[in-house]
Amino acid sequence: MSNTQHQDVVVVGAGQAGLAIGYLLAREGRDFTILEAAAEPAAVWRKRWDSLRLFTSARYDSLPGLAFPGDPDRYPTRDEVAAYLTDYAARFDLPVELDSRVRKVRRADDGYVVELDDRAYEAEQVVIATGPFQTPFVPTVADDVGDDVVQLHSTAYRSPASLPEGRVLVVGGGNTGFQIADELSAAREVHLSIGSKQTPLPQRILGRDLFWYLETTGLLRKTSESRIGRRMSGRDTLIGSTPRGLRKRGVQLHGRAVGAAGSTVRFDDGTNVDAQAIVWATGFRSDYSFIDVPVLDESGRLVHKRGVSESPGLYFLGLSWQHTRGSALLGWVKDDAEHIAREIGTLRQRADNHELIAGAS
Repeated sequence: MSNTQHQDVVVVGAGQAGLAIGYLLAREGRDFTILEAAAEPAAVWRKRWDSLRLFTSARYDSLPGLAFPGDPDRYPTRDEVAAYLTDYAARFDLPVELDSRVRKVRRADDGYVVELDDRAYEAEQVVIATGPFQTPFVPTVADDVGDDVVQLHSTAYRSPASLPEGRVLVVGGGNTGFQIADELSAAREVHLSIGSKQTPLPQRILGRDLFWYLETTGLLRKTSESRIGRRMSGRDTLIGSTPRGLRKRGVQLHGRAVGAAGSTVRFDDGTNVDAQAIVWATGFRSDYSFIDVPVLDESGRLVHKRGVSESPGLYFLGLSWQHTRGSALLGWVKDDAEHIAREIGTLRQRADNHELIAGAS
């Protein structure tokens, strides 16, 4: 490609992970750019539903160098998070290039080539900071639902006005499914399909935020390789929501959705429901198809150690349980970002030393 530029580091993604590593790279004087496919930073946050609030209080939602504004005990809204991230990029003058979708990352003699539609970057090192929320996942059950039923993935749901009047089925027993079911229950009949049970935890205990206890006890920093980390990483948790609480608000709970015909969805507990609309709060799948570097195992899972891949100079940041429970959370992504920044510096120093030795000889 004729329009090729050079950078020491290219960061893919301008969400919380990309901005956090960008701050650290800027502080260290690195020559880098951040490529963002969307037209504005924090695009993933802007796509979430209108009433979303974080389950971490503001005191635990800061990226490095800038405290999250306002009352530290409040739970920020979606729009407040998007505004904070946008301000963060502007305040530190981070080199974010918008409308810059990466089509391919491939190896080159001295590092990597990052290809876009209209240009390319040669980079010694690359950080993939696209996070855990990449490709919306909808189970195959949806294929058998009738055309007269409105179906939305949770990324397309904004408010109750997004759906027609009538009975709504929310599929997905995580925090997203519970929060959307709770909101919808104020004005209509709602059913919630829970595929696997999750441990409910209160948002506050004795007046303190749950994450104060997780930090104080050290649980939040238990690594994925520790014994307790291995147990925790296989279990999701509900924060501030409970099945009992939803039942009190009239939400009817079902098991896993296993089949559908027309407007009727069947569940593995033997029940079924006729729905006028379905919200699929069924999560996301990773998409690394643009990475033309052997970093996946035979089952398609990313191979890395705390975000450091087996391909020198290629890193990942913002993954769920990348290192600890907090790895994908707004206020803790900086820990892994600092680790990656150190790895970038170490590899750069080795390259510099090699050039000095080569020059001396």
